[in-house]
Amino acid sequence: MTGKRTLALILLVPFPLLTVYAVVQVGYLGIFDYHRHSPAGWQVFADLVIALVLVLSWMIPEARRAGRNPWPWVVATLFLGSFGPLLYLALAGGDRDADGPT
Repeated sequence: MTGKRTLALILLVPFPLLTVYAVVQVGYLGIFDYHRHSPAGWQVFADLVIALVLVLSWMIPEARRAGRNPWPWVVATLFLGSFGPLLYLALAGGDRDADGPT
């Protein structure tokens, strides 16, 4: 198991708990609504979007190279944020699939 796959599996324990807590408290749309009230929130949201676009620019060609369909992971990333890439790495079929950018 690669380091990236191990890290993804480790993050998939506390991160969903935090996400469930946030969704229970404010709802799915409330997570986005929170960021629209100040320039600091806009910056955090823009940073997340930029980071996920960069991840997708790696993940799509990597999935194709590994013989995996990238579109479920793209959709998961668009609707669930970091869960898409984390699941992509955690569910990688072999060490080569989870190597990440080279």
